[in-house]
Amino acid sequence: MTIVFVLISIAVLILLITWLKFNPFIAFLISSILAGFLLGIPADQIAGSIQKGIGGLLGDLVIVIVMGAMLGKLVAESGAAQRISDTLMSIFGVKNVTWAMMVTGLVVGIPLFYNVGFVLLIPLVFTVSYRFKLPAVYVGIPLLAALSVTHGFLPPHPSPAALVAQFGANMGLTLAYGILIAIPTIIVAGPLFAKLLKNIDAKPLDIFQAKAKPEEDLPSVFNSFFSALFPVFFLIGTTILTLNMSEESTLYPYIQFVGDPGMVMLISLLLATYTLGMRMNFKIPKLMDLYVVATKDVAMILLIIGGAGALKQVLMDSGVSLEIADALQGWDVHPLVLAWVITALIRVAVGSATVAGLTTAGIIAPIVSTAGVDPNLLVLSIGAGSLMFSHFNDAGFWLYKEYFNVSIKDTIKSWSVMETIVAVVGLMGVMILDVFI
Repeated sequence: MTIVFVLISIAVLILLITWLKFNPFIAFLISSILAGFLLGIPADQIAGSIQKGIGGLLGDLVIVIVMGAMLGKLVAESGAAQRISDTLMSIFGVKNVTWAMMVTGLVVGIPLFYNVGFVLLIPLVFTVSYRFKLPAVYVGIPLLAALSVTHGFLPPHPSPAALVAQFGANMGLTLAYGILIAIPTIIVAGPLFAKLLKNIDAKPLDIFQAKAKPEEDLPSVFNSFFSALFPVFFLIGTTILTLNMSEESTLYPYIQFVGDPGMVMLISLLLATYTLGMRMNFKIPKLMDLYVVATKDVAMILLIIGGAGALKQVLMDSGVSLEIADALQGWDVHPLVLAWVITALIRVAVGSATVAGLTTAGIIAPIVSTAGVDPNLLVLSIGAGSLMFSHFNDAGFWLYKEYFNVSIKDTIKSWSVMETIVAVVGLMGVMILDVFI
């Protein structure tokens, strides 16, 4: 019956979000309370379990996610993202426009949250489409595939960062493995798949053409790439150092300190505040106002993550997580595949990639230590599953449809299929890495 009670709690979560249109944070709280009562946690301990779950998970993530949002906002407002995309277009040329869009989405998507990246870069897609008379969907899908993959696979984006914290994975290794899987996944779902989409009729509105900044107002090419990608190189670099340095070294604790993901993001933001802010004639009050706006953009994401932490803690405190782990171990399915399947099913039912990934984490977390699975790969497996078949219950589906002004049929043929390709190819990449790691 314990498994049935867990399924009832998750079903309630799904129905609250999809049918009754509840805010996911509220839905998580209600589901957590229901799970607590059904699974036999004493009534006077349920609230404490929920608070512990929210605080424990957010304590690891607030700095990473908030600093990441601030950095992304600065990259956008300073013109660095425009400079990056213009540079890549000049390198690849019109003939290879889909590859230019793919690399733009990958580079800009690492520091930017998905919705911010979408709104920022879609006008660029439409401008290229108008200027060179190319189909808008053909130009846009490679960029959106890259944004989607970075959102689902790579820290410091909210879901993978939260999964790293939940599974005790190494954020630097997860990022490095994620990039190895992300590149072939984006190639297949982006430029290669886009070749099949040239006949889709899209009529994006003129108002979505990019309002480019004047050339003289943009940061330099080096400054733009350096500031946007600094956290990636810094995080991977400190990870490599700690893996190859003796713990007895006097430098080891300092490398550990600056290599902490929160410290990496803080250092990166302070650097960019100077390189993309003060050096580009932004006043400190203006920069701080930008950071306030960026924090508002991710406030609900933080609450959703906290809600997922509450459900996870209730499952753990009730002891049912261990029972689920024991039951799953009896299944003749690889843990990475199992995690992907559970996440994909919840994603299709709920629509939110973040909710799907974090809900699965609460179910499958106990097998990390008992099944001998690499936690870094588990993060990526769940990340891939969380992108499975976006459809009517996903805000991204409608964002794409309305901006590109395409029919629902063509939205499914392009957007939904692209997301499915990302999920499937991503799992294949995880399984291949699992052979060698």
